[in-house]
Amino acid sequence: MSTKSRSAIKILEVGPRDGLQNESEIISTADKLGLITHMLDAGVTRMEVASFVHPGRVPQMADAEAVIAGLPDRDDVSYIGLCLNKRGVLRGLATREGNKRGIDEAGCVIVASDTFGQKNQGQTIKEGIRENREMIRFAKAEGLKAQVTISAAFGCPFEGAVDPETVVHIAEEMAAEGPMEIALADTIGVGVPAQVSDLFGRLKELLPDDITMRAHFHDTRNTGIANAWAAVEAGVQTLDSSLGGLGGCPFAPNATGNIATEDLINLLNRSGVEHGVDLRKAIATNQWFAGVMGRSLPSLVARAEA
Repeated sequence: MSTKSRSAIKILEVGPRDGLQNESEIISTADKLGLITHMLDAGVTRMEVASFVHPGRVPQMADAEAVIAGLPDRDDVSYIGLCLNKRGVLRGLATREGNKRGIDEAGCVIVASDTFGQKNQGQTIKEGIRENREMIRFAKAEGLKAQVTISAAFGCPFEGAVDPETVVHIAEEMAAEGPMEIALADTIGVGVPAQVSDLFGRLKELLPDDITMRAHFHDTRNTGIANAWAAVEAGVQTLDSSLGGLGGCPFAPNATGNIATEDLINLLNRSGVEHGVDLRKAIATNQWFAGVMGRSLPSLVARAEA
């Protein structure tokens, strides 16, 4: 692996949302805020903190507004709330009422599969395109930054392989609304580096300079970190990761955790890529949160360097 100087990469911590949403035991609001604070102290400046979903479908996110109300008010940090529909954007905007800090970004989501999209948020691809275009326009008009993730971009748990042309078409539709960023997510961890290089290469050719690229990988088949490096090489500016490798999707059978933040930091450190997050502090956070969870967390680097 080359250690030549490369542009800095932003690490987006998704542990408080994607890392926890599939956990059956409810984590307290105080412990979620503790996780957020620890990762801010480690150097994270962009974080997905909650999702605006029905508590009956994702009970772990029932305290979304309470978590957001307790966030440290820091000018150097951008907080993201995941929004699956326009109602989610409205809830996100409500967190900012009365001079409250609230969220900074509406994280919109569209799924590159009709079956998975209907299970995840009750939308076909066509419906998702229409809804997300409206969400992006609405969020921007109301003063929220808007970005969008194309989920299941490398494969669907119900339909199998996803045609890259489908992903490119969705990206083109989303780009028409001018989001700050478009992400591709390997929700079930089926992608490999060659696919990552190809798909992000096509996305880079499609997007104007003012729409950046982000990548979101799960390590279900042990390719997540390799895929992250392929994304860096393809020009991706931001990589999602979750403390300890926690995560999974309630609506994707057998989908395991995100790539671990500690493992990603190690990859970037040893590859000469700047990112601003302290590995020792992330490992210390891993050890603290393992106590909260009552079990060790999957990160291999945290285990090796504890």
